[in-house]
Amino acid sequence: MSQSSRTEPLQLGKFTLQSRLILGTGKYASYQQMADALEQSGTDCVTVAVRRIPQDEDPGQRFLDFIDRDKYTLLPNTAGCFDYQTAVRTCRLAREMLETDLVKLEVLGDQKTLLPDPVDTLRATETLVAEGFTVLVYTSDDVRQAKRLEEAGATAVMPLGSPIGSGQGILNPLNIRLIIEQAEVPILLDAGVGQASDVAIAMELGADGVLLNTAVAQAADPIRMARAVRDACYAGYDSYRAGRIAKRLYASASSPTEGLIKPSAVATASTLRPAKSPAP
Repeated sequence: MSQSSRTEPLQLGKFTLQSRLILGTGKYASYQQMADALEQSGTDCVTVAVRRIPQDEDPGQRFLDFIDRDKYTLLPNTAGCFDYQTAVRTCRLAREMLETDLVKLEVLGDQKTLLPDPVDTLRATETLVAEGFTVLVYTSDDVRQAKRLEEAGATAVMPLGSPIGSGQGILNPLNIRLIIEQAEVPILLDAGVGQASDVAIAMELGADGVLLNTAVAQAADPIRMARAVRDACYAGYDSYRAGRIAKRLYASASSPTEGLIKPSAVATASTLRPAKSPAP
């Protein structure tokens, strides 16, 4: 059974996604490997770095030729943008080039950490929303900043688990949980995923979806990892909705004594075995 048939659809503005897993398209060894990984992941939405789409490839072998537009919703992103003006300009370019107003907004603060710039991110969100874009916005795990972006009109807020491409997983699950609890828009975990269990943890925290790239593209076996994150997304989704047991300080027996027959009604050892003969 595919991932997309095992979860409720994810609604992002006017866009409906059957899968809650969104995959990036960078860092693969080849375009064919990318296409195979996307297929195995069950995703129906893929990110495209607008500023990094090659322009000099042969027809039939171009990057976009390996992404079926009838199968995948394109999510252009502003990867590599370090200021408000460049990010907004890139989104406008994406709308013209790819014919979509769905964008993933990233406005990064510096080259070393690739952490988002909070001021320019908020400003760009306000501008793009006013221009009619469906904005999925990348942010830190700052609880108040996430709410500001929602109030600015973001369709979805995308807090990081850890820095982009670091593979460190979710370093601050408490903040992710707080962001989710206060939100009235979808929360998609973005950045830092290193393995399938990170996806499951994000979904168990209550995230509406997960976006990742490096964890699959740079895995020793990207195709196998694509299947793993697909299944982890479904497992985490189901686990969260099943409702986990309460955490306890002390042990709780798997076979409790409560509700059993009263001790007085239980046969004693003397009734089960003959008594020993008295010593001569």
